Amino acid sequence: MTCLRLALLAPLLLALPLPRSWGKPCPPVPRNATVFVCTAPDLYVFPSGLPGGILSISVEFTNLSTMGEHALQGLPLLQELHLSSNRLQCLPAGLLWPVPELRVLDLTGNLLEDLPPETFCASRLLRHLVLGGNRLGRLQPSWFQSLGALQWLDVSGNQLRKLPSHCFLPLRALQSLDLSHNFLSSLPPTALQGLAQLERLNLEGNGLQVLAEETFQPTRGLRYLFLQNNSLSALPDAALVPLDQLDTLDLSHNALHALDFRLPEPPNSANPLGLDLSGNPWVCDCHAARFLRWLRSRPVHLYARNQTLCQAPPEHRNQSLATLAESELGVSCPLAPGPGKLESQELPPSQVGKA
Repeated sequence: MTCLRLALLAPLLLALPLPRSWGKPCPPVPRNATVFVCTAPDLYVFPSGLPGGILSISVEFTNLSTMGEHALQGLPLLQELHLSSNRLQCLPAGLLWPVPELRVLDLTGNLLEDLPPETFCASRLLRHLVLGGNRLGRLQPSWFQSLGALQWLDVSGNQLRKLPSHCFLPLRALQSLDLSHNFLSSLPPTALQGLAQLERLNLEGNGLQVLAEETFQPTRGLRYLFLQNNSLSALPDAALVPLDQLDTLDLSHNALHALDFRLPEPPNSANPLGLDLSGNPWVCDCHAARFLRWLRSRPVHLYARNQTLCQAPPEHRNQSLATLAESELGVSCPLAPGPGKLESQELPPSQVGKA
């Protein structure tokens, strides 16, 4: 209803005599121009009468709060639309229909709480979609039905509390997905279905408490996985094993304590795995001994080594895990598969640190 009222108000604003401060805040545009840029803070209404050959529009850092249904009419060649850092509260359903050539849409830092289901139905060529820093409380699967060419999707910094199952299924070309800084406490097991081309996944700062064993099965080509600043207390044993192309894995600042989960094997010594485990309350026991053995025998770069500390037992509290000798960690817990493809039999105490 708010969006409808704003849409009805826009023509009235255009018809009113403008105060001097509203004047013509945007610079004049030559008829043969292909790029239009306006960052005037006193712009309240989207500029009209732009040349039909415009390829890129940037209207950013203004007081623009609404877009008329026909704001982009007569711009059939438009490929980039940058509307970041305005005050947009909603978009009309047919806004993008006149611009089927659109490749880039940036709506960062507005006040959007929702979008019409058919918003992107004519945007089959869209490659980059940035919705970060808004107030979106949900993702609608209908938004993505026509976006088979999308490569970059950013919905960070919104108010998402859950994801619909199979939400991203149509995004078969997606390479980067940013869901960071939302309120996701869990992910549906099928959340990443269809994302076979995904290389970068950012889930930082969500309060994630649990991950399903099969979460990353559809994304075996992932190279960068960011899970820092969540509330993970454990990882399913084999959840990360399929990700054998990983370059970077960030698990820092969670509530992880046991090093009994398996990690993917680094592809080769020329491409070591960058691993961050800092800021977790690690228990330095036999699982940690097996982890150290794995870590020291593979091409892995451990970031923030001095912040990767033991919380327990008391004799190792606040010691850097990476500096401990395996022989210091004992064999005080039953054996379970550790990182990578580790041994499945317990070592006698005399052999700990020699394997």
